[in-house]
Amino acid sequence: MWLAAIQLVSGRNWQDNREQIAAELALLPSERPLLVLLPENFALFGERQGYLDGAETIGEGPIQQQLAEWARDYGIWLVAGAMPTTIAGADHIHTSTLVFDPSGERKGHYHKIHLFDVDVADNHGRYRESETFSPGEEPVLVDSPFGPLGLSICYDLRFPELYRRLARAGARVLLVPAAFTAVTGEAHWEPLLRARAIENQCYLVAANQGGTHETGRQTWGHSMVIDPWGRVLASLDSGRGTVLAPLAPGLMDELQRTMPVLSHARLL
Repeated sequence: MWLAAIQLVSGRNWQDNREQIAAELALLPSERPLLVLLPENFALFGERQGYLDGAETIGEGPIQQQLAEWARDYGIWLVAGAMPTTIAGADHIHTSTLVFDPSGERKGHYHKIHLFDVDVADNHGRYRESETFSPGEEPVLVDSPFGPLGLSICYDLRFPELYRRLARAGARVLLVPAAFTAVTGEAHWEPLLRARAIENQCYLVAANQGGTHETGRQTWGHSMVIDPWGRVLASLDSGRGTVLAPLAPGLMDELQRTMPVLSHARLL
């Protein structure tokens, strides 16, 4: 079993981003089963109006059609990091992760719960996702050959209670698609990722945006795969590329037997 994260430097245009993704998918190894995670904003990375105009209804639209085709053509589990999706009758939208199996069937989706409304000391300065997006309400697990997949998106990473709920519900692999800023990423990205893997004794796959975008925003990169002991198995500093590492189910089982932290937890 293999886990992969594709790192991108996405722009405003879906067709250009599509070509970046297609180039990375064409380089995937032949081993299966293989899970591939795309980053947040893999399809569209821009401003509010671009997200509103490009949003698709869950189950419809050219972006989702392409994702299903890629999953089927490459025989992979494809987790489409986060893309804008519509909310019926609302002037806001969701940012959503979609999971496709090797037949191209959508097996589940998750709407980002925690919205990034913060000020950062970078060239963008002010981030207010709530001006465009509405938060999701529920954690989501999706069954797969790798074990249950625990879904999350970017800013969710700072809220450990979400991952503990996913782990208690049976998650074996935690997925973190992101567009972490360069400033916050340098300070906190890897420590938070490793902590979420260690404290929940899960594999963790993190796919980040990694460079300077058309909008001038700078993202941190450092996409990585981490094992349940907190070891970084593969990482990519910046730019476009793919990180790949094997999943060893026995490691999770052994850690949970010898150090059963989930059953020891007393403050829930």
